[in-house]
Amino acid sequence: MRLPYTFLIAFRYLKSRKRYKSISINTIISLMGVIVGVMALIIVMSVMGGFHNDLHKKILGVNAHIVVSSFSGQIHLYERLTEDLKKFPGVISAAPFTMGQVMVAHRNNAQGVLIRGIIPDLEKTTTNFDDYIKKGSLQSLKGSKNSIIIGKELAAMLGVVVGNEIDIISPVGDIGPFGMIPKTRKFKVVAIFEVGMYEYDSSLAITTIEAAQDFFELPKAANGIEIKVADPFKAKAIRENIKEAIGYPFNVRDWMDMNKNLFSALKLEKLAMFIILTLVVIVASFNIVSTLIMNVIEKEREIAILKTMGATNQGIMLIFMLQGFLIGLIGTLIGLAGGTIVCYILDTWQLIKLPGDVYYLSHLPVKMDVFDTVVVTVSAILISFLSTIYPSWQASKLDPVEALRFE
Repeated sequence: MRLPYTFLIAFRYLKSRKRYKSISINTIISLMGVIVGVMALIIVMSVMGGFHNDLHKKILGVNAHIVVSSFSGQIHLYERLTEDLKKFPGVISAAPFTMGQVMVAHRNNAQGVLIRGIIPDLEKTTTNFDDYIKKGSLQSLKGSKNSIIIGKELAAMLGVVVGNEIDIISPVGDIGPFGMIPKTRKFKVVAIFEVGMYEYDSSLAITTIEAAQDFFELPKAANGIEIKVADPFKAKAIRENIKEAIGYPFNVRDWMDMNKNLFSALKLEKLAMFIILTLVVIVASFNIVSTLIMNVIEKEREIAILKTMGATNQGIMLIFMLQGFLIGLIGTLIGLAGGTIVCYILDTWQLIKLPGDVYYLSHLPVKMDVFDTVVVTVSAILISFLSTIYPSWQASKLDPVEALRFE
């Protein structure tokens, strides 16, 4: 199949004559600009996606997909409600919990934490918390009545290890002759977990629901019920079904709603990075403009001859648009391939190490997303194409009589 003359000439114009080597050098510079811009976009968007994905895993590792609570603060018939919630379409499991703010103390160290009472067997079916326990296990809570699991950062603050006892102090206690007397009880540390988020590792403690009910004086009552669904990203629809079914006085929230501010900030940051790095591709498009303008100046005689042979203004314009488009397309494809290779190397060999005490990650996380890749590719090609319009239009306006007057 024979290509139209516009394609053949556009391919030929990518390589300039020897006496105008600067034109071909400018083409290479334009090509490199697009390559670098696309590679930067692919790598940065993939790293942002890696952080986003890692954050998803950590939040869902500790928290359930949906949480049902009561406006009164207590759910008394939680066993029956838990069984009813398991029957909703899309729900895998449900488990009650009790939660309250306490002070944890050991010797001269003290820290305010959130203590959560759970049923160990049910917790394993609703969250992935057991995967984050570094010493001991979730089942070790069954060992004694007052067993507790604390985070790695909290253990470091208090200076405790597995087997030590800590004091749990409640700000609400009995009224004595000199005012309120805080309630204090000793708990034995049976395990230590590390989620990788400071908020959890330093301010969360886990015990059995019976121990929490006894300490907070909530006999046969829970503060909420956590639910695990088959697809976390369909939690909002399932939440609406549950909320409509159980009604008042229950409040139903999903994990995206509870962490809305955090994910909104990450989404905005990712968008800002995309816009900033797109400027690199726009700068490269200016190089394409300058290259085409210089090419039009160099090819004035050839353009005039083509017009005298019957080439239309649209045909001349198409030649230079194809030339610029090819620069953008080739640069985008090479940049896409290079960015993909770099992301694969970073993810496989974990070359960039991060300080664990700052980022709580051992290496730079990378996760390529198909949608992000398509957006980057289309944006780069579109910007490159738009940059060809003005130089091509200028070429189509060339008067062949003026160009050939002194030939």
